[in-house]
Amino acid sequence: MCGIVGYIGSREAAGIVLDGLRRLEYRGYDSAGIAALDGGVIEIRRAEGKLVNLENLLRSRPVSGSLGIGHTRWATHGRPSETNAHPHHAGGIVVVHNGIIENYLELKARLKKQGHTFRSETDTEIIAHLIEQYRKEGCDFETSVRRALGDVRGAYAVAVICEQEPDHLIAARYGSPLVIGCGEGEFFVASDIPAMLSHTREMIFLEDGEMAVFDRQRMRLLTLAGEPVERAPKIITWSPTMAEKGGYRHFMLKEIYEQPRAVADTIAGRLKDDEGDVYLEDLGLEAEELGRIRRIFIIACGTSWHAGLVGKFYIEKLARVPVEVDIASEFRYRDPIIGEGDLAVLISQSGETADTLAALREARAKGGKAVSICNVVDSSIARESDGVIYTHAGPEIGVASTKAFTTQLVALYLLALRLGRVRGTLSAEDCRRQVAELLSLPRKIETALELDSAIEEIARTFVSARDFLYLGRGNQYPIALEGALKLKEISYIHAEGYPAGEMKHGPIALIDENLPVVVLAPRNETYEKVVSNMEEVRARGGRVIAVATRADESLRRSCDALVELPETTDDLMPVLTSIPMQLIAYHVAVLKGTDVDQPRNLAKSVTVE
Repeated sequence: MCGIVGYIGSREAAGIVLDGLRRLEYRGYDSAGIAALDGGVIEIRRAEGKLVNLENLLRSRPVSGSLGIGHTRWATHGRPSETNAHPHHAGGIVVVHNGIIENYLELKARLKKQGHTFRSETDTEIIAHLIEQYRKEGCDFETSVRRALGDVRGAYAVAVICEQEPDHLIAARYGSPLVIGCGEGEFFVASDIPAMLSHTREMIFLEDGEMAVFDRQRMRLLTLAGEPVERAPKIITWSPTMAEKGGYRHFMLKEIYEQPRAVADTIAGRLKDDEGDVYLEDLGLEAEELGRIRRIFIIACGTSWHAGLVGKFYIEKLARVPVEVDIASEFRYRDPIIGEGDLAVLISQSGETADTLAALREARAKGGKAVSICNVVDSSIARESDGVIYTHAGPEIGVASTKAFTTQLVALYLLALRLGRVRGTLSAEDCRRQVAELLSLPRKIETALELDSAIEEIARTFVSARDFLYLGRGNQYPIALEGALKLKEISYIHAEGYPAGEMKHGPIALIDENLPVVVLAPRNETYEKVVSNMEEVRARGGRVIAVATRADESLRRSCDALVELPETTDDLMPVLTSIPMQLIAYHVAVLKGTDVDQPRNLAKSVTVE
């Protein structure tokens, strides 16, 4: 959600912080602000709306100093406004904060009795006043921060500076991500890796209940109880250019076109052709443990949940293990029956999704094992799992997930192959055949991307529609859900995904000449049934956009527009059919003039409930 950037070093902080905030815009926000300390005085600038408004303000009223913090805010407590924007201050203490302070009303009442006056409606301002109060009571800066954070309940990531401590920056986290960047004679703090990639690749990921205290020369890592922590930096292999648009009009389009490379990277080094097996380097579970698994729970949110629905088909078919797929926010509140012999598979691009992290903890607390599928190395979900499969997709900036989704599908397929080999339900020869097709997948994605111009023309034909229906059968049904979600997310057109066999159980009532119906119809065992569904749509005046392989004459007669994809196995076809789903949504959104990379009301990673 919100973005934090902090800097301490010898360079001017404002430009570095502002650039970092710009690289975090994808997270979603409604206001922005910056604070810099110079000559014992902290100057704060804040603006409602997009970051450009803050940039314009800084042109007329610049700030200077080599110590600074900045923030992009997503409103939780208090409406979007300049007053409610971060940073917040009290008595020389300045704070930026991600998360939610659950007991802020109780703390606010206490502080008011102690004589504090509040300027905003936010929960964040509480933190600044708490630190100020402990300073008044004689505590030093570090102790004041520690005691203040000990008073709050909820989730937070904070960066704090103080006018009386011009050579210190303090950062801490509990439940919200915070990353430290280590440079030469300088340090960075941010909510996410891309904010710092142009300055350093040496990163330390703070864990819950930890804080970092910086001066101009060094950093100390410790717990909120004051115990020292030793942790070496991780080297992030993403290059700064991976987080740039690279000549594309939008990050989303760039990331759509990165999918052949991303899928190849997810596969790389994990296939044992000679043994007919799969190597998952960080899975964390031995073959014997995998063989004892009696049931699997796939748990995720949003697009990752759609990937999980496809993963159920993979695992049940190839490994013959029963699979349940849960929405993370529902899993933790239904008192799930999970324990020894059960495996939870958590899917999260960021590895910081609050509901998925809570579901992970619930599953492990009840005795289950947990494996995560993540894109961000050393993220909270990855660290707390028994094992992890990294997707290696590289930074995904567009809010609407594309390459993260397809690489999640591939990671789930690799997991299913591994489980099948360990459990004896998949022979070495069968696995070799699956692997051979998997190796050809990046090239087939490239072929699918060559249909971009044709798909743009289809988008022009249907851009004025107010509603869309997406239909698919078997493992294409989750892709229908994902296609509908993509269209809703970035074009704001209402869309629904349905199993094609359910069309006559309700959705058929919606069909008329104004309703485009996207039908996923690859050649498989349900092909003829799906073509019959298309004919039923046409008989009621509906307009059909078919996504198919080896389209025959009956299919061509039953559709108004056709996207014909290269063939692959039925298992891997969801990866290919995802490509036109993404491109249809993208081109419709561009034609409608919406903000493709930062759609309204959405954030890239939901790190609070």
